[in-house]
Amino acid sequence: MKFNFFFRTIENLKLRYARRSPQKYLQYLRSTGIQIGDHISFHGNVKTIRIDVTRPSLVTIGDYVSFNANFALLTHDWGTFVFKNYYHDFLPSSGKVIIGTNVVFGRDVTVLKGVTIGNNCIIGAGSIVTKDIPDNSVAVGVPAKVVSTLDDYYTKRQKQCIPEAQEYARSIQERFHRRPVPADFWEEFPLFVDRENIHNYPEIPIRKQLGKSYDAWLSKHKRNYTDFEAFMKEAGL
Repeated sequence: MKFNFFFRTIENLKLRYARRSPQKYLQYLRSTGIQIGDHISFHGNVKTIRIDVTRPSLVTIGDYVSFNANFALLTHDWGTFVFKNYYHDFLPSSGKVIIGTNVVFGRDVTVLKGVTIGNNCIIGAGSIVTKDIPDNSVAVGVPAKVVSTLDDYYTKRQKQCIPEAQEYARSIQERFHRRPVPADFWEEFPLFVDRENIHNYPEIPIRKQLGKSYDAWLSKHKRNYTDFEAFMKEAGL
């Protein structure tokens, strides 16, 4: 009993230390035996991320996975608490959790035991994933269900991002009583920037935003508007 208490105390201290930064937490997860890829990101406070390390051999995480605040991944449950008190029996419960490559989680997502999430998936905020999610899917809900293919969602977003960006531009004018500037549009820049005029917008962190996709984006992307002023005019500003 004393040994178990001492061991758990040490592990808790290690975890508390690891949660001081995303890099330390990632190192800690790997040190437990969890298989986890490269280019992993944690958004929000890493102290709110809960990845089950009780059975590290059951967890596999691919490359380019983005975790958000209040994310939880479980490889077991504690239903046997009721069984042992009612049936006087103890039944273990565990299962693998596999997360593919290029997956993004919204805030407040929980992934339960026995689940595989495929490659190129978007899991919406507040979802509880209880069943497998196939490759190239958008899933949301409690329990999470596939609501769209990635291709369909991509096509939808290509259209919807334009009026959303215009609304954002108008909100700046209305809220702050100033005309928007290019630096305000650190995500909306593709609407008025491509390789022909990118040199005109050094204040926008375009390369950082695109990461490894920068060169490919630069070679194929075509802007929707001639320049920033044309975008402003379309927004009514």
